[in-house]
Amino acid sequence: PDYFGLKNLVNVTDLFQARVHLGHRSALRNEYMKPYIYGCRQGVDIIDLQQTCSLMFDALNFAAHIAYRQGIILFMYQNKQMLPLIERTAENVGEYSYCRKWEGGVFTNSSDVFHDSVRLPDLVLFLSTCNSICRPHSAVRDAAKMLIPTIGVVDTNSDPRLISYPVPGNDDSPTSVRLFCALFAEAITRGKKAAARDRILKEQLDRQSESSNRVGTSAIP
Repeated sequence: PDYFGLKNLVNVTDLFQARVHLGHRSALRNEYMKPYIYGCRQGVDIIDLQQTCSLMFDALNFAAHIAYRQGIILFMYQNKQMLPLIERTAENVGEYSYCRKWEGGVFTNSSDVFHDSVRLPDLVLFLSTCNSICRPHSAVRDAAKMLIPTIGVVDTNSDPRLISYPVPGNDDSPTSVRLFCALFAEAITRGKKAAARDRILKEQLDRQSESSNRVGTSAIP
């Protein structure tokens, strides 16, 4: 069910205009990305945007549910060019970001790293599952070891196997990354607004119930 009204938030036209369909050269293709590839043009893999659209909805819906339940969401990206955008997006929705080199073991040895009890994120959102030198982001494996759910934009050179909610798409183009940020920011915002709305509604219903109980008790002879 589309509780947060996200179904119409993403469509193939917007994805195409943002160049989400453009993958890497076929020689760099990860074999596990083959099911998400529509074809190849001039040596470049083309991503199937119909699948991206469907999988993006699943990812947005999950992110909204995490936000609705007041979970901690961590944005991850290692391309310095887009670092200000990622950090600003996370800050605007009241969440967290880490866009620098990842030190392995931050999740798996958090008590040793921080020397205190620390709450791990409830969702890690990778705008790219590769690091700055196009190798698999080590935080993906760390999150999987700690059973932390992940959403990841997976380009044609990425390995989607350890990602809970993979979203096939171009993770290099500024236009595509901006679109991904806008979509996830909107989903998280809707989740938080729905939570605030439902809390107010619950408080109103609780007050009405208490009032009815008092009236019923006073009416008993």
